[in-house]
Amino acid sequence: MDVTVKKTFLAAAALLFTAIGAQAQSTTYAIDPTHTFVTFEVSHFGTSTNRGRFDKKEGTVVLDRAAKTGKVELTLETDSINTGVAPFNKHLQSKDFFNSSEFPTAKFVGDKFSFDGDKVTEVAGTLTLLGKTHPVTLKANRFNCYQNPMLKREVCGGDFETTLQRSQWGMTWGLNMGQPDAVRLIVQVEAVKQ
Repeated sequence: MDVTVKKTFLAAAALLFTAIGAQAQSTTYAIDPTHTFVTFEVSHFGTSTNRGRFDKKEGTVVLDRAAKTGKVELTLETDSINTGVAPFNKHLQSKDFFNSSEFPTAKFVGDKFSFDGDKVTEVAGTLTLLGKTHPVTLKANRFNCYQNPMLKREVCGGDFETTLQRSQWGMTWGLNMGQPDAVRLIVQVEAVKQ
């Protein structure tokens, strides 16, 4: 075998093994619904703060800390919104807001991860809500992975947040009455290694 051909072959083989090794480091995690909460906060006419959460959610995270890549998919059932006040829940489920009968889910898909060392600092992707999809970036206030002593498996997660303009998704009820457009979204998430 010619020396140049041999070097080319060895370089190609090294690249192939590097690519295979990088792929082998991707780890899949299932979102733990008992330690994952998606909540929102919105000012009520500039006085108190209305808060609520989505009780039903599911998803997965694929994370490669060595390659600094990942993908998260998080689906929320919009009729599971819970403010602690039944009439308010019904209003939020109505066509004025989430229109849960026509749009039963909202979904975040994040595929652009930013890291500081091996810690995730933000996840950028898209949020699909009310049939519309727009970019959203969740910033991490905290990220950590640990060995769960009860599950005997690695768990990764943290606290993430962003502020949305709800009118981007066509949720405009109350804006003409002075209700704010800005909604703070907080995602506390833990996901279990599979």
